[in-house]
Amino acid sequence: MESTQPFPVNNVEKLQLSESVASHLREQIISGNLKTGEFLRVDTIAKALGTSTTPVREGLLMLQNESFVRLIPRRGFVVNSFSKEDLRDMFWAQAVIGAELAARAAMKMSAEDIEKLEALEAEHRKAIAAGDQPRVTKLGHQFHRAINLAAQSPRLALLLGSLAKQLPNRFYTGIEGQLEGAVEYHPIIINAIRVKDPDAVRSLMYRHIISGAEHLIAMLDQHGTWGPSTAETPTSGTSESKATGT
Repeated sequence: MESTQPFPVNNVEKLQLSESVASHLREQIISGNLKTGEFLRVDTIAKALGTSTTPVREGLLMLQNESFVRLIPRRGFVVNSFSKEDLRDMFWAQAVIGAELAARAAMKMSAEDIEKLEALEAEHRKAIAAGDQPRVTKLGHQFHRAINLAAQSPRLALLLGSLAKQLPNRFYTGIEGQLEGAVEYHPIIINAIRVKDPDAVRSLMYRHIISGAEHLIAMLDQHGTWGPSTAETPTSGTSESKATGT
């Protein structure tokens, strides 16, 4: 007999809060605000973010599973190194899967699907011309999502989504704002889909995503992200300002 009990809302809310903490700290690590070798104190972070220690601890365990931090017994969580090559590897994995999804979509998208894709691209161009960054980002996401869904490979799309979650949304916003990349790649990807050329679509989508990685690295270079770590060995203490990113 099917249970009539509702889903445990508190557990859902707790999971969402843990994911929010993990996303925030992940951004601080990738952006270089939290340095390699720096200890992340659960109590300090909880106070800085205005939450309890439980979601902070759970968020840190998520980051440990992603190798952003490691747990040293009896000492706590410490930030692992994060380099340009780590970032390139993350984008390479996304590019390989995203390119395969696009190639599959090229053989399955109907004329109506392509018309919708063209409409998204037209709106994307208008948003770029208007300098509407939030809309540029939203339409860029919708463009890629439409292609990924058209591939009809849900597990592969889910895998791509799990990889994408390892980068904060703010960084994807910066990439979608790379006007030259969007203007250059989106129309020719559509053309390759229209003529059902999966090899061309695969190559174009791969290059499109990889170019985003190089754009993001250049952005982080400008902010001095890849500077030296705090020490050769883990350092103690994490300021509230670093935990909050202020």
